[in-house]
Formats: sequence, C-alpha cells, structure tokens
Amino acid sequence: MNLIDIGANLAHESFCDDLDAVLERAAAAGVGAIIVTGSCLDSSRQALAMARQHPGRLYATAGLHPHHAAEYGPAHRQLFTEHGQLDEVVALGECGLDYFRDLSPREQQRRAFADQLRIAIEAKKPVFLHQREAHEDFLPMLREMREELVDCVVHCFTDSRAALEDYLALDCHIGITGWICDERRGRDLIDSVPLIPSHRLMIETDAPYLLPRTIRPRPKTRRNEPMHLLAVLQAVAQARGESVETLAQSTRDTSRRFFRLP
Repeated sequence: MNLIDIGANLAHESFCDDLDAVLERAAAAGVGAIIVTGSCLDSSRQALAMARQHPGRLYATAGLHPHHAAEYGPAHRQLFTEHGQLDEVVALGECGLDYFRDLSPREQQRRAFADQLRIAIEAKKPVFLHQREAHEDFLPMLREMREELVDCVVHCFTDSRAALEDYLALDCHIGITGWICDERRGRDLIDSVPLIPSHRLMIETDAPYLLPRTIRPRPKTRRNEPMHLLAVLQAVAQARGESVETLAQSTRDTSRRFFRLP
C-alpha cells in the first residue's frame, strides 16, 4: 500500500537491538516511508543519522518534547536551527505543551514551544506539534504564529471535537494514532475523525507507544512498531466509512505534500 507513518520514535532505546528487522517488517506490511520523530537533542541527532542511512525510506524531525522543556537552551536552538536547513529533516518538532504530566514547569514549556515555532518559521519547515490537556494555552500560542508557519500537524490527536474544530479552523493537519483502536478511550475520536477533510488527515503509529488494541492475535510485547500502521488505517477507514484503499491513497498523498517528500 506504500503507507507513510508520519510519527515513529525509532530512536527509542527499545529499537536499539533490532531496528533493521523493524524496518523490514514495516516494508513487508506496506509502510513505504517513516518520519522518525526527534524529541530531544539525542533523538534528533539519531533521527537524522537514520534518515541518512536509509534515504528515501526514513526522514527526520528535530525538536524538544514538552516533557524536556526545562532543559531547553542555546544548544537546542543551535541544533534545531542547523537541522532545519537539511533536506533529510522534513519538520521541526516534536514540540508543544503537555499539562497532563507536567514533567517540566508550564512556563518553561511555553517558552520552549514559542521558540521552536520561531525556528520553524525561520527554516520555512512544517511543525510537528504535541498537545495534551493544554488546549487553552496551546491554541492562542499557535494562532498567534499560524500565518507565518509553513504548515502544522497536531500529531497524535486525542482531544475533543471542539479542539479538533479549532485546529481545522487554523488550517492544521491532524495525525491519528492507535488511540482510535482503543474502545475504552477512543470513542470520542471515532466519532470525530469523519470531520477531518481528507487533505488534512494523516496516520501514524507513535511507536513504540500506543499499540493498537485491535491487533489479532495479540503481540507478545506491548512495543508498537511501524508495521502496525495498517491497524490504524483500518480503524480510521471504518470510522469514516471509507475503503481502506481510498484512505491509504489520500493519507499517502497528504503526507507527501505536507512533508514535501520526493
């Protein structure tokens, strides 16, 4: 199907020993390209190295997750600015706000988020966004800079219908993960996903997190990986009343346009 996984944390330590096998399984499952998420200095460097090792299959982002915002400083700005000039780096982020865990003080989260948005504007690259339980602060910050930003995707969207409508009104793209495969937590998302225009919808695994609960037989471990993107595709297609083939083509085309992939 030549699917595109727009967010996989392949720099996570759980992939250290078998990354080549993970990529082989992804290819066999029809995942033709993967955007490797940078969420700190080390993972941003590793994402770039992976993209260079697997040109045309892997691409990178560069950013600092809000969990690590307390660490943000000149070294981060320098690295993200440098990476933003590289062809292998197709977006800035993951960046944003996370008030669900509050692992960094909220003011530091806002400061790091705002600066990374400015770097994305300077680099003329799309921005890969994270928001959890922080919509009231996140939305006005994004709105203030939206006209200057090339493009935005709210990755791993799990919020309310009202939040979705706010992001669509700002011409944002939306990334859907295996959260939609969870009958316990994903009911609202199942109901809301038909509202997303096809030219704004993309899919992702957020591996190694959010293993789809619909996979049968159940995997032996809880580690998610890009080969399971098909389960996300199937759940989204069912929720939207579309064929898997139609959704596969539209998400692939949208992802290629958004990330300016060859």
